[in-house]
Amino acid sequence: MVFIDRLLATLVHLRHGVTHDVLACWFGVDRSTVTRAIGEVRPLLAERGCTISPGVRLRTLAEVVDHLGQAGKTGIIDGTEIRVRRPAVGRKDRDKFISGKNKQNAVKAMVFTDGDGRLLFCSPTRPGSCADITHARELGLVKLLADGPAVEILADAGYQGLGAQTGGRVVTPPHRKFKKNAPDWYEEMHERQRKAHSSRRIRVEHGIAHLKNWRVLARHLGRREHMDDTVQAIAGLLSQQQTADRIHAWQT
Repeated sequence: MVFIDRLLATLVHLRHGVTHDVLACWFGVDRSTVTRAIGEVRPLLAERGCTISPGVRLRTLAEVVDHLGQAGKTGIIDGTEIRVRRPAVGRKDRDKFISGKNKQNAVKAMVFTDGDGRLLFCSPTRPGSCADITHARELGLVKLLADGPAVEILADAGYQGLGAQTGGRVVTPPHRKFKKNAPDWYEEMHERQRKAHSSRRIRVEHGIAHLKNWRVLARHLGRREHMDDTVQAIAGLLSQQQTADRIHAWQT
């Protein structure tokens, strides 16, 4: 297969979840040839990073934080789960992939967007049992925000606790001071604050929805070892499309 055919086969597989057998029939080659082609092209796409403007790409979390600091923009983070095949019986880490939230076998990735919902970064995956706040700490987000520029990062309740560790740079929904028998005035105030915060961070949900439109991320039936490259390849492709659409809108 020439390179353009290998690239096309990889894009069709990522976007529509077409199996290697079907792709082999389309291109008139053996299934192993398609598998090898996708295995070679997918890491190349993953290394491209997220495009924010022509010729400018973000590949690491540190670059994302620096970009937000220089631009004076707000960032939004959230975790998303991707269903995967259940590990084989007898594996020691079999239970690690069971999500405590959805009770299904999954891997988890942290998605980073700006205030407009443009994709800036998608992290390597972790087993579904990993908490959102733990994943963020393992990625080094606390140190980057504490030592880096003063930026505002919006997050949901799963990241409560990072605000104190980052000097207030991570903003989460307000805590409830009254768990029982709360006064009416407090309920109204808390609900108003919660909705205001939710309306600001809803853009990251839109970014995650665009990611999940790629069929291979709706439910991944392949090998879990390829999930990091798959997620980051799709993030790079999606961000490039978002940037192209933004430039087209400005020109028209």
